[in-house]
Amino acid sequence: MKNMNKIITIGLVCCISSSSISAQGLGGLLKKATGDSTINKNTLGNLTKKIKGGTGAGLSQDEIAAGLKEALNNGVKNGTAKLSAIDGFYGNAAVKVLMPPEAQKVEKSLRDIGMGKQVDDAILSMNRAAEDAAKTAAPIFVNAIKNMSIDDAFKILKGSDTSATSYLRTNTISPVTEAFRPVIEVSLKKVDATKYWNTIFSAYNELPFVKKVNTDLVAYVTEKALYGIFLQIAGEEQQIRKDPLARTTDLLKKVFAQ
Repeated sequence: MKNMNKIITIGLVCCISSSSISAQGLGGLLKKATGDSTINKNTLGNLTKKIKGGTGAGLSQDEIAAGLKEALNNGVKNGTAKLSAIDGFYGNAAVKVLMPPEAQKVEKSLRDIGMGKQVDDAILSMNRAAEDAAKTAAPIFVNAIKNMSIDDAFKILKGSDTSATSYLRTNTISPVTEAFRPVIEVSLKKVDATKYWNTIFSAYNELPFVKKVNTDLVAYVTEKALYGIFLQIAGEEQQIRKDPLARTTDLLKKVFAQ
């Protein structure tokens, strides 16, 4: 008798998707079929989820993977758009490119001898180079996002609120650095950063009794620009995860509502 009740229960639940029977009516049928007086709407929902074998929201693995990819694409697009705007780096204290640690003593010495404007010009130009280069960053991340596997997507979904960004960083840091460096180099020349840099360090190196400085400007600005981009993308990801208003498509709403 117990086996027969189970068969009837499963059969009725499987008909939910194709039947016009309401939850209340179906509950009554189940009660009659099984003799269970505790069956209610929640029971029906749980049974339906079990029959679907899904995530609780009826999402397929492909939908979850697509949702994560869409979230990352949105994070990259929005993050790089903000950073590539005027003062995207320079006006943002969290990502502003300052003098490297080994040059900070140089900065103080130059300001002390009246070269503060030249130092300020160098700092501004480094940030303008980062902003200019950020315009080209988004396409570099596309392949890594496209190649995300279903297993990767599930790990990201169950991970921290920046796990998608961490995935992107892990899978792109070497190729993106290699691709970004020449872009930064061109950008530095475009905004005269190299000229300002050479000006201040040539002047500093002419001072008596100082240790000569030879800092790789391109490598430094590339590193700081990428740090800023990943930080911004992480912020965009956190917004999508925490704020329903940031989920701008039906797919994002379905995936991150869980």
